[in-house]
Amino acid sequence: MHGELPDVEFGFPGPLRDQLVAAILSGEKTSTTGLLEHYQREGETPGRVGERQRVIDSDGRGVAVIEITESEIKPMGEVDLAFAIDEGEGFETLDEWRDAHVRFFTSPEIEGPPVEMDDDSLVVCVRFRLVERLSS
Repeated sequence: MHGELPDVEFGFPGPLRDQLVAAILSGEKTSTTGLLEHYQREGETPGRVGERQRVIDSDGRGVAVIEITESEIKPMGEVDLAFAIDEGEGFETLDEWRDAHVRFFTSPEIEGPPVEMDDDSLVVCVRFRLVERLSS
């Protein structure tokens, strides 16, 4: 059953992904932000409310199942502090959240031409709930 779910990866494999997966498993992380342009480049569509996804760890193993409870496309400048805090990365201000996401979205690890980021850049804001922890 879990093999039929789409996989979802948070960050790049390594320390960042390990931190994010741990925050999901602890219930601290219940939201995430993606850059709409990255979805478009990959020919992917953002997840839909009710969709379940298998969370992948840095070793490529499925470690949890989450369910999307909200999915909205909005300008980066419209993301609120409550959403930023729910990302579970310790953000205390919107500036911290914004700086971290601009660094990630413009990272050289992301394939394709560089992306110009500003408050009008469209982001996909997803809220989710942890449905199940998977045994390894």
